Amino acid sequence: MTSISKLHKVMELKEKARLGGGEERIADQHAKGKLTARERLERLLDEGSFEEMDMLKTHRCTYFGMEKKKFYSDGVITGHGTIDHRQVFVFAQDFTVLGGSLSQTYAEKICKIMDMAYKVGTPIIGLNDSGGARIQEGIDSLAGYADIFLRNVMYSGVVPQLSAVLGPCAGGAVYSPAITDFIVMSKGSHMFVTGPKVVKTVTNEDVDEETLGGAMVHASKSGNVHFVTDTEEESLMILRKIVSFIPQNNMNEVPIIQTSDPIEREEESLNTIIPDSPVLPYDMLDVIYNVVDNGEFLEVQRYFAPNIICGFARMGGRSVGIVANQPKVLAGVLDINSSKKAARFVRFCDSFNIPLLTFVDVPGFLPGTIQEYGGIIQNGAKLLYAFAEATVPKITVITRKAYGGAYDVMSSKHLRGDVNLAWPTAEIAVMGAEGAVEILYRKELMSAPDQALLKQKLEKEYRDTFSSPILAAERGYIDDIIQPSMTRFKIIKSLVTLSTKTDSNPAKKHGNIPL
Repeated sequence: MTSISKLHKVMELKEKARLGGGEERIADQHAKGKLTARERLERLLDEGSFEEMDMLKTHRCTYFGMEKKKFYSDGVITGHGTIDHRQVFVFAQDFTVLGGSLSQTYAEKICKIMDMAYKVGTPIIGLNDSGGARIQEGIDSLAGYADIFLRNVMYSGVVPQLSAVLGPCAGGAVYSPAITDFIVMSKGSHMFVTGPKVVKTVTNEDVDEETLGGAMVHASKSGNVHFVTDTEEESLMILRKIVSFIPQNNMNEVPIIQTSDPIEREEESLNTIIPDSPVLPYDMLDVIYNVVDNGEFLEVQRYFAPNIICGFARMGGRSVGIVANQPKVLAGVLDINSSKKAARFVRFCDSFNIPLLTFVDVPGFLPGTIQEYGGIIQNGAKLLYAFAEATVPKITVITRKAYGGAYDVMSSKHLRGDVNLAWPTAEIAVMGAEGAVEILYRKELMSAPDQALLKQKLEKEYRDTFSSPILAAERGYIDDIIQPSMTRFKIIKSLVTLSTKTDSNPAKKHGNIPL
């Protein structure tokens, strides 16, 4: 065979590999409104940038007639490419090949690109669409999953790991995305440890796939999913957007891009955004949109624990991670879910050198037996631990309430906050004026001829004397009380000042965060 004919042979095999499970299976995929694995990679990556690896790899199983069912690429497309000219390593599960089921060979392909991403120092992106373990391979398939899980853990905090769920993701397969930093899930996809049939057998519950593990279920109830999209194309665009905000690895600094939004821009609306009454809400998103570059904010876990806001933005062209209480929902109180949500986001930002910007308006922790029995102490401590452990630049702005232990937890000066600012409307105290007056002046109020009038007077005195940010500024717990309209300018100046910050934690194997 001549070199030309050999080359033709290779080209024929590659062309066969590109067809995955065949034209009929591809048509079935399209009929369901789904893209193929290769089409997804084409949309995810910069045009013409994808370099495929292990294209001709096949499984080695000979049980149950599998020697007659060999497909090149073996159900997963792996390789590397670029997103906005920055390198990423990728894998895309191919449902057209044996339902995207995972074999030992399939796992080896994924592990190879994960190892290379670690060595090179670039993000890993996985597109999940699989029926689960390849039953014909038994323990070899399970071993393959475990090999992937190990790498998810070992490379966590070293290179960013992103997942998209674009079809079924069940059984052991769910744990790889669960360990990654962010999960994007398109509607119509499903993710669960055990499917409806098993649930029915074990618990006698009647539940369908959507109710058990649909995208909105995970976005709003379990909190497993960070972004929900209507289409696969939108999921892929979200992945590209996330990459734009994060560094290549834990040794790199955050991306900085040119911005047309003036650093010194003032936003007069912020001077009047806080209602006159302390019990009236406002939308913290209005604060965020008005201070970040060009009003662009990528919110994370929008539908889960909406009483706290997390997400990415840019300030002066520099990526920041934002954590903010949302007074519009549950008065911005901290509870179990909001504490977990924010803690994990803070730890991601700290892992990858992304400065943290915190907006505070928190009346405390949510009281009640449901929260206490559910572990609000342990879960609230997660957020405290995350902020205290973080060594990235930390800037905090108290807009209104900062009461009790929640004041401490929300990136206070006492947890190594670098720049802590307050608006004149800030109230920093053990508790609100109403509760404090009822405790401190109980006897006086009981004997007063006009309790309501005296209570109103005492609350004002308490608020002016003990809740004022001036007292915190006198102690040095607040670095400056600023005009709200100047918030953007003050934050960006602080980010520039802190850009060369170095900090460290005591030498240890790892801390014991209250999980």
